[in-house]
Amino acid sequence: MSHAWASAIGRLGTARAGAAGRLAAVVAALALAALTGCATLPGDVVRAPSSAMTDVASTDLARLATAATPDDKRHLSGFQLLPDPAQALDARVALARRAQKSLDVQYYLIAADGTGRAFLRELRDAAARGVRVRVLVDDLHIDEQDELLLAALAAQRNVEVRMFNPLPVRGAALAARLLLSLHEFERVNRRMHNKLFIADNAWAVTGGRNIADEYFMRGDAANFVDMDLVSTGPVVRELSDVFDRFWNSEASYPVASIAAVAPDSGASRLDAPAPVAHAPAAPGRDATTWWPDAAASQLTFAAASVYADSPAKARPAPARPAPATAMDSTLQLFRSARSEVLIASPYFIPGPRGIALMREAVDNGIRIAVTTNSLAATDEPLAYWGYMRYRLEMLKMGVSVSELRPTHQGKSGLFGDFRSSLSRLHAKLGVIDRRWLLVGSMNMDSRSSRTNTELGLVIDSAELASQVAELLQQRWRPSHYQLQLAGAGEQVVWLEPDGDAAQRHDTEPQVTWLARMRLALLSMFVSEDLL
Repeated sequence: MSHAWASAIGRLGTARAGAAGRLAAVVAALALAALTGCATLPGDVVRAPSSAMTDVASTDLARLATAATPDDKRHLSGFQLLPDPAQALDARVALARRAQKSLDVQYYLIAADGTGRAFLRELRDAAARGVRVRVLVDDLHIDEQDELLLAALAAQRNVEVRMFNPLPVRGAALAARLLLSLHEFERVNRRMHNKLFIADNAWAVTGGRNIADEYFMRGDAANFVDMDLVSTGPVVRELSDVFDRFWNSEASYPVASIAAVAPDSGASRLDAPAPVAHAPAAPGRDATTWWPDAAASQLTFAAASVYADSPAKARPAPARPAPATAMDSTLQLFRSARSEVLIASPYFIPGPRGIALMREAVDNGIRIAVTTNSLAATDEPLAYWGYMRYRLEMLKMGVSVSELRPTHQGKSGLFGDFRSSLSRLHAKLGVIDRRWLLVGSMNMDSRSSRTNTELGLVIDSAELASQVAELLQQRWRPSHYQLQLAGAGEQVVWLEPDGDAAQRHDTEPQVTWLARMRLALLSMFVSEDLL
């Protein structure tokens, strides 16, 4: 969910209010802009600098991590994969409840739904116990309801909340906020896409999940297939350094400096639980009390590197050459492959640069397999349009391409019962030579490369790399369409698993011709650079 400008254009044609209501909303927004002029951010903002706590050795979480680490592996970090959405939520809640010194929280999105409110209440309760809580949220998707909740949280003792790279317009729907911010397009087009949760500077959770129902199998209409990673050891301190750089950046604004609501106006709303439409089955015991201890006994220890963009990436591009990005490091890792590269990305738009790198790899005998969303599964159809421009070329050069199906019957292997909801890939993964594993927030597209800030971990572990490779190549495979060439190599077909056979589709499955036509028309108005 990072293609905001392209999405806003598409949503002007799909909003529930109908065409007349959409047109009225746009006209009203433009009229408001004419009446109020160009909104700007305050210039006299006070940001008290702070940094990660280091006197944490006596905390329960630090002692637990130390006890779980063998003496001969103190220089390594410990990791556990979190593909299961219920366990991924348990991990965050458990760490919040066990924290004694600090919680540092950084997300692209914290929704005002049932999961988001419950998450914010856990942070509030930790602060009430004396835990210092710092919350940094990207401002793009913060509407009036979100702002109320964040302001209410910030009003609590021991809590600070900051918004990253705010839009100058407050208290309006996303499309209107974007339209009214066009005078600052170059700045507000750049978003903080990082996902990071750190407890007592001893345990961290990173990966692809934001904080909202659909990331934890609690959504009604759709749910995301995603991956997180829990970490202990030296890499956590590196992640804390990344958080501090963003927290102390000039692009981070205390919520009170820009919020259009009173600090206490959302207090009651923070306590009011929003309905959870599609909650996972309750575990047999309270996972939030036993989870850290169970995770400590299952850690895999390995060397790791942090791939992180600078918060300066969110500023308009300087005239001088930009520093290396997380994407630059990722592509360099892919180029180091000797036998195989497996990639999972919900929005996969390789562009000419990516196509050239894939061709070079294939020519050197390296197998490449890409997993992404089908058109019927994606929440960003315009991003799919960007990918489909390169789809045929990838197949011709020998790249294996599969797309997630939107619906499933029975067990799908995707860590959740989707029932009537759609499944959508959101995991961002890379496996290189079954040795290196990449898990993070980064999509393989232009936005992650040039516009959004991103965060990822690269782990030198054959054990973890093999676990993710098995997910991508075996467990998740029955839930995907496999793309192949037909028609003398000039046509793409989709093969859908059907028992021992496969059902063939000659056009994008489960998508009407009208939807394809609409996408083609919308794509004429959106540059690939925005996708």
